[in-house]
Amino acid sequence: MNLFDVYTLFDVIPVKGQGCHVWDDKGTEYLDLYGGHAVISIGHTHPHYVKAVTDQLNKIGFYSNSVINPLQSKLAEKLGKLSGLTDYSLFLCNSGAEANENALKLASFHTGRSKVVAFRHSFHGRTSGAVAVTDNPKIVSPFNACHQVCWANLNDKDSVWSYLSAGDVAAVIIEGVQGVGGINIPTPQFLADLREMCDKTGTQLVLDEIQSGYGRTGKFFAYQHSDIKPDIVTLAKGIANGFPVGAIMVNPKFEPVKGRLGTTFGGNYLGMAAAIAVAEVYEDEKLEKNSAEIGKYLLDSIKTIAKGSDKIKDVRGVGLMIGIEFHEPMAEIRKKLLFEKHIFTGVAGANMIRLLPPLCLTKDEADRFLTAFKEVI
Repeated sequence: MNLFDVYTLFDVIPVKGQGCHVWDDKGTEYLDLYGGHAVISIGHTHPHYVKAVTDQLNKIGFYSNSVINPLQSKLAEKLGKLSGLTDYSLFLCNSGAEANENALKLASFHTGRSKVVAFRHSFHGRTSGAVAVTDNPKIVSPFNACHQVCWANLNDKDSVWSYLSAGDVAAVIIEGVQGVGGINIPTPQFLADLREMCDKTGTQLVLDEIQSGYGRTGKFFAYQHSDIKPDIVTLAKGIANGFPVGAIMVNPKFEPVKGRLGTTFGGNYLGMAAAIAVAEVYEDEKLEKNSAEIGKYLLDSIKTIAKGSDKIKDVRGVGLMIGIEFHEPMAEIRKKLLFEKHIFTGVAGANMIRLLPPLCLTKDEADRFLTAFKEVI
């Protein structure tokens, strides 16, 4: 049996990782400035993380949600403290797409409405409802097409109000920063406008912080660069440093109804041990502060390089979530960074390199990228 060939793969086989570095099967060392789609938040094979997961596996790895798992409550307490949403409730699942599915379902149950407002250039996942609110026709099958989704423009209050004013929208779903769509950032004023419009119309505001959350932008959640509070926050990726964990954080106004939401694997012992260890490292090593400081240094330095290059159209980002947009497709530049300079980077469309390194990135490691980047372009 062969693998179903749906991925474009580079000829690299990572076999070892440590911090912001990985090694392939030939012994070549790479600087990881992508973190496997922003998943590696505290660095590869952090010793505290490895010990926590190993110790838990030696006790019990899995049982279903038909019994009490005290690790779930421990994680909820830690996430409440780190995020400041101490009065919110936590529902656990396995992935970001599932988190968004459950968030939209909960908003629909709560309001009795079926319409959702999503944004152009959004990406919310690859399951049915998450795909329906993702602005990418290539991944929306006829089965996934949903006539209940209304499309608005980011940072355009009027385009949102044209739908919300009718009073029949269950939820607005928005990323803290659009990642796949090109590092597009909602302004604080726009988020404030969204909050006001949702309050006026009884619409639930869902913040997708799956990629932009967990300290990625120098705040625990990207929306916290503004003064709003969402009704539901979705998170995954960095929450467990590679172990599949997703979650939604729910405003106390939502009433939990037995059997309404559910999951087989979500909240399992191993996942909870991984997520708790990540939260402990995140807090102890002040990774949020590092993300803000090193992110600003990296962003400012790349902008300086861009001023002297006619290849670069724009540089934008916040914290350690940075996009470098070129005038033309940048596939060859990315290949040179990988195969000549041994640096992993990501993409956001054909013309943008996307940087999403582990939050423990150092200034020396940032400088290594900057030197290589200047030489490659």
